[in-house]
Amino acid sequence: MHSTRTSDVFTREIVRSKLLAIASEMGVVLARTSMSPIVYEVLDFACGLADAEGRVIAQDNGLCLFTGTFRPQIESILRRHPVAAMRPGDIYMTNGGAGGGTHANDVAIVIPVFAGERMIAFSISVTHWMELGGKVLGSLAPDSTEVFQEGMQFPQIRLAREGVIDEEIVEIIRANVRLPIMTIGDLTAGIAAGRIAERRLDEIIGRYGLDTTLETFEEILDHGERLALDALKRVPPGVYEATDAIDGDGITTDPIPVRVRVEVTPDRMICDFTGSSPQVQGPVNCARGALMSACKTIFKGIVAPQAPSNEGLFRPLEVICPEGTVFTAIRPRPTGWYFEGSAFATELVWKALAPVLPQRLSAGSYVSLAACYIGGVHANGEYWVMGTPQDGGWGASIDDDGESGLIATTDGDTFNYPAEVVEHAFPLAMECNRLNVEAGGGAGRQRGGFGTIREYRVTSPEGASLLASLGRSATVPWGIDGGIDGTINYWEVVRTNGERQSGGRVTGLSLQPGDVVRLVTGNGGGWGDPGERPVESLFDDLLDGYLSPGELERHYGRAAADVLALENAR
Repeated sequence: MHSTRTSDVFTREIVRSKLLAIASEMGVVLARTSMSPIVYEVLDFACGLADAEGRVIAQDNGLCLFTGTFRPQIESILRRHPVAAMRPGDIYMTNGGAGGGTHANDVAIVIPVFAGERMIAFSISVTHWMELGGKVLGSLAPDSTEVFQEGMQFPQIRLAREGVIDEEIVEIIRANVRLPIMTIGDLTAGIAAGRIAERRLDEIIGRYGLDTTLETFEEILDHGERLALDALKRVPPGVYEATDAIDGDGITTDPIPVRVRVEVTPDRMICDFTGSSPQVQGPVNCARGALMSACKTIFKGIVAPQAPSNEGLFRPLEVICPEGTVFTAIRPRPTGWYFEGSAFATELVWKALAPVLPQRLSAGSYVSLAACYIGGVHANGEYWVMGTPQDGGWGASIDDDGESGLIATTDGDTFNYPAEVVEHAFPLAMECNRLNVEAGGGAGRQRGGFGTIREYRVTSPEGASLLASLGRSATVPWGIDGGIDGTINYWEVVRTNGERQSGGRVTGLSLQPGDVVRLVTGNGGGWGDPGERPVESLFDDLLDGYLSPGELERHYGRAAADVLALENAR
């Protein structure tokens, strides 16, 4: 930590707030200038500022999975383009796990920020591009076996030199994607977000001076570390372990065993994933940058869930994992559906620590993003694709029921498409959007939250195809302290002739006009003995339609008439 500061604390606090405002403004600019619904509606992006070393200073809300990738992405660019070779107006871009990120669709735009001749910071935006080419529409094939099938790779390239964009690179991108207007729109939106950060940081330096600005950088990092260390002192020290299984890799349905050993001391948390499965053939692998993000997500949830993210907050966190595991895959192993693998990394640490942090962590959740892509070709030859995550049921906590219809931990502040957007932007009709109350599961003193059921009917005369990759399609969310486990996620296609198909992961399933795609997400695990659930809570669940008389008797050992009589007697 740095102890010597020449500026006063009040000025540094003003500058700190302005830096946070820059990150937020970057997010607004990106969402408003993008042409892609997954950006301006779902908010599948993140923005931030880092210092000249790549240490994150301020970050806009967005995907939790981008919490830990900014620094390794910037460092990957610095390895290829030293600071001494950078110029004002330069723009760099990278994507994929080999560049410190997640998967190819998440493209980082990195812009060095100068004060005079001195490079002092980086602006960075990471945006999910809906199309990057590759073997399938949307670029995310659940059965890909190498990264070359997952679209274009940008290996830390320089897109612009001193403000002049290399149009040849832009033309290469345009020629290799199925949705060029949308893709180039995502590119320019990312650049716009970075440019506004340059302008605002220049304004701060002009008003408060370079020394004060840089001192505030250090103060932000040191304050983040102090927050984390203070919170760690309240976590019971010890060694905690958990195991789980990822439900197949998209090539086979064989379970993929994963494990973690978490060691907590008053000033350190070490997450050791040694013993987890080797990297697999299919695209549920994640690279180390995504593993770091997964661990930072749960670490932040434990120590400072409401605090702004910065590199200092994560100084007490250490992550151990050998190379070449399902959590640290090596190119050219595919990582297109990395969010399925990394979600389980978060969930493993969560599972290990939940019993000793009952006021902070809940029982198991539906965990998967349950992402699906429905797309096709219009009669005029133009492609269309809707890609969206699904929300689901979270586990119960020690003192409250689980949240229903909430987006998975890994997706943070993102949304799913409302029906109006679906039906306006795509040849689809949303015919159902409700809670998954009939699946049961999740009973407990506090019950798990409910997943959702969404139904999309194909209205395109040309038909469509379905890509989906839903984890927790075989292993269920876990209960705690006698709570009942939750239920699985799955997709189902209902044909116009009444035939049905269902599963967890699927690639390129043909859809005809009128076919309905049902996406069902699971209910979270319960907490505590179901027999201890208060009568008034059972009564409310009956009244709200969350619990049938049969479920009441089966899971809670009470007849509906008895519950009604007891509640009426109160």
